[in-house]
Amino acid sequence: MEPVFLETALNGPWSQQLQPLMPISVEALIEEGIACAKIGASIIHLHVYDPATSRQFEDFQAYKAVIEGIRSECDVIVYPTLPLAGSPDALADYSVEERFAVVEDLAKAGLLEWAVVDPGTTMIACFDDIEADYNGFIYKNSVAEIRYGLKLAARYQFHPSYAIYEAGFMRLGDALYRSIPNCPAPIYRFMFSDGFTFGFPPEVRFMESYCVLLEGVSSNPFWMVAGLRADIKPLYKACLRWGGHLRVGLEDAAFHSPIGNAGLTQNAVDVISRSGRIVGTASQLRQRLVSSGLQAPKNSAYY
Repeated sequence: MEPVFLETALNGPWSQQLQPLMPISVEALIEEGIACAKIGASIIHLHVYDPATSRQFEDFQAYKAVIEGIRSECDVIVYPTLPLAGSPDALADYSVEERFAVVEDLAKAGLLEWAVVDPGTTMIACFDDIEADYNGFIYKNSVAEIRYGLKLAARYQFHPSYAIYEAGFMRLGDALYRSIPNCPAPIYRFMFSDGFTFGFPPEVRFMESYCVLLEGVSSNPFWMVAGLRADIKPLYKACLRWGGHLRVGLEDAAFHSPIGNAGLTQNAVDVISRSGRIVGTASQLRQRLVSSGLQAPKNSAYY
């Protein structure tokens, strides 16, 4: 039986005003990444923050320091975010190259195994913000940007990590992946929310609908359940039964979470253990992806 692989998303774009326990300094990110890896996470995802402003920014040196700091203690997959195009903290208008500049620099330095390539555009708005007359923002990922990210993945051989906010993300992401020769297989992350209006709430019937759609897209996909402002515990048993994997952490938890990343990671490990499964290591995950996910798309020169 395949191990269950666990990702911990350490912080996200929220700031400590909304998620007081999340780490933002390089030192805190390294410390919590190592702690979660030692508990059982085989994947660590993070956003870096400007120490001068305590706001999210994209900085090669900060990512490099965190990735190398965590990996110096633990064999774990560590991967960054992309600028959240369309958000109030983002530049008004990125070029495609600017959007992926730090990702490409990290890839050139040999520091990337995975990277975010979100295959679609959606509205990011909270239910409580709508009630307060706030408009939210459009999270923008153009076809040109997605294609550019996948070409980088093919060139540097890292896995694109797909956040599936809506069903169309899966269909578009698969079509674009198959158009890029020799691109490593995407990681499919089904995104649910209790607090945001995008996609589905975390209910088993909706997770199963994603699974059925994914069966028509890939013969052996790697997928996990996750969310933003979401309690995905109701999905755990069904996710493991369907062959999925889990993501937890303060990026995904409800705002003002009283439990930190280590506690959220331990809770997920306990669920996996009670199910009779084992928590997989990063080495086992790499082997799984190499054996079933690194083959070239069917329309590539290898077919």
